[in-house]
Amino acid sequence: MTDFHQNGNVATLHNLRTRSLDEMTYELETFAQSRKISLILPCLYSELETDAMPLILGELSKVTYLHRIIIGLDRADEAQFRHAQQFFKGLNQNHIVIWNDSPRMKALGERLDALGLAPMEQGKGKNVWSSLGYLIGCEDSSVMAIHDCDIVTYTNEMLARLVYPVANPTFPYQVAKGFYSRVGQGKLNGRVTRLLVSPLLIALKKVVGDRDYLDYLRSFRYPLSGEFAMRTSILPDLRIPSDWGLEIGVLSEAWRNLAPKAVCQVEIADNYDHKHQDLSPEDASAGLSRMSTDICKAIFRKLAADGTVFTPNVFRTLKATYYRCALDLLEAYYTDAQMNGLTIDRHKEEQAIELFAENIMRAGQTFLDNPHETPFIPTWNRVHAADAGFLTDLRAAAVADEKEFSA
Repeated sequence: MTDFHQNGNVATLHNLRTRSLDEMTYELETFAQSRKISLILPCLYSELETDAMPLILGELSKVTYLHRIIIGLDRADEAQFRHAQQFFKGLNQNHIVIWNDSPRMKALGERLDALGLAPMEQGKGKNVWSSLGYLIGCEDSSVMAIHDCDIVTYTNEMLARLVYPVANPTFPYQVAKGFYSRVGQGKLNGRVTRLLVSPLLIALKKVVGDRDYLDYLRSFRYPLSGEFAMRTSILPDLRIPSDWGLEIGVLSEAWRNLAPKAVCQVEIADNYDHKHQDLSPEDASAGLSRMSTDICKAIFRKLAADGTVFTPNVFRTLKATYYRCALDLLEAYYTDAQMNGLTIDRHKEEQAIELFAENIMRAGQTFLDNPHETPFIPTWNRVHAADAGFLTDLRAAAVADEKEFSA
């Protein structure tokens, strides 16, 4: 797939297929003896009923270097939670299913709400945050990985390549971001990255000028991938966005907390496909329309925090500049697809660009109307400062749910 990023800010580790999975697994088993590795799987109950999740389960059951797997389960009633526990019994590793909708978890949410620290909305961000809290409470892992649960081309080699850079004690990396070519079923995929993020970052550089943060984001080949790994020492101070800006938010936190040389991107697959969101042009609160708005807000907030001044005129100029950049890139994507025997629907691609252009303005107006909006879930360090027993109680609640409903 055509890339419009610039290397130099973060290291790019390629998958050259010169080492076997067995070789990497052996090394990871060695690293794991002194640096335990855990995996977090944020999932909806509905994903258990797809073709992807049984495949992922089967592949993970072969992994020998994982210390623990934490499954954060959303949108499940009691019967569905019981079914999920049975479903994940196929895992060979120590694992737990956290029922985020259980009475115990809701009571903990009320406790946070009384402190003014409750997540603002349900969703993947809250799921990941709760799972991180459980992992921090366990105090026994040095490396953590997260990947999505809708990957229909999943192999356990993806996980090995994802965790290797941060598990290897001789490497300097504390965060590794997965990337891959977004090609599937003869089509060029990755619409939000190709048609929104890439041209938006180019347009922002033209409109607001050079910013190290923009160069940093442009270093990533696929900034919206849901696959990343990191050292657990940085988790307590990690601010998790509560909206669709999760992936950009995590990269922004790595930028805030770490030197660029501590961050890398690693190619984890030659072929990757997953569930595709609808564009939802008729509903700004759903699908890629909602996602694009939240991503824009996440980028605008970070730039503002670094001193960039935004005004209505800036956003109007940005919209026009973005639109021209996106159409220019679309021409390159079209020729790239043609050259590689792939299909691309230029009409639908231009419709997406038009929608994203409007959402840039919507995100900008929302930012201007709510300059003090902080849609981040509080860090676990802050929660611990406000309620020193919360992490212990969170872990105890998850274990109690597991014991009570596993009979």
